[in-house]
Amino acid sequence: MTLVLTEPERSGHLEREHGRRVGWTEWGAPDGVPVLFCTGAATSSSLGFGAEAVRELGVRLLCVDRAGLGLSQPDPLKDFSRWTADVAAVLESLRLSRPAVVGFSQGAPFAVALAGAGRVSAMALVAGQDELAHPATRALLPPEVAGMVAAIEADRAGIEAGFAARADADGMWALVDGMSGPEDRARYREPAFASAYRQALREGFAQGASGYARDLTLAMGRWPVPPEAIPVPVRLWYGGKDTSPVHSPDGGALLATRFPRAVRHFLPDEGGSLLWTRARDILRDLLAAA
Repeated sequence: MTLVLTEPERSGHLEREHGRRVGWTEWGAPDGVPVLFCTGAATSSSLGFGAEAVRELGVRLLCVDRAGLGLSQPDPLKDFSRWTADVAAVLESLRLSRPAVVGFSQGAPFAVALAGAGRVSAMALVAGQDELAHPATRALLPPEVAGMVAAIEADRAGIEAGFAARADADGMWALVDGMSGPEDRARYREPAFASAYRQALREGFAQGASGYARDLTLAMGRWPVPPEAIPVPVRLWYGGKDTSPVHSPDGGALLATRFPRAVRHFLPDEGGSLLWTRARDILRDLLAAA
């Protein structure tokens, strides 16, 4: 299956404290059903998904750049609470209330933060990074990932500074490529998709690597709200051929028992790219849940 990407149809920004800019992009009808999208690691809001499904289902897909990535300026104090405050300000400016949210890969903990803050009506985590620091989940991790979680707990500032000093767009592309299985790698290497993905990474690192480095240390720690306290419907989407060691070690099986209102979709023949191959199913299911 060829992965189809479409450039954003609209973009905007607002100013937060001290003039700090927060930017976003959109796809779909301005009066469509709003769905927030939390992107994966280090990518800007130019990398969307499911443009055809968005139009077909009457969705307004809104992607807010996390501080330091893409259209949003850095925030040295960035944490989950400041992220949710940024999104709340964008929603207020657009006169939107409690949209559904999709969190992909490293975007999953940021989607969870929004759900925990009462900002969304339903949530889909797609090939989502699990709560890796949760004891039961940590016991399932590969040693190298468990070691990274422990290192961040021991020296968050030092690990973050190290990644901020050496991470870049080309390195991130190589990392994604190297962690992908054969099916995902073939899809990601399709010229049009690779071009759009790499452009989103360049935009993600255009202001330096500090935004990504902070996201990394936040995402690999404990979540701001435990899944057990999330009241909204949750849909978990995982593929059996997803080989990324930093997603969910059991394809969301344990996670599905922790969210009170979770439904788990495990697709044995899909990989981590199911955000794009199954966009219509993901959005339709999320809208029904919301």
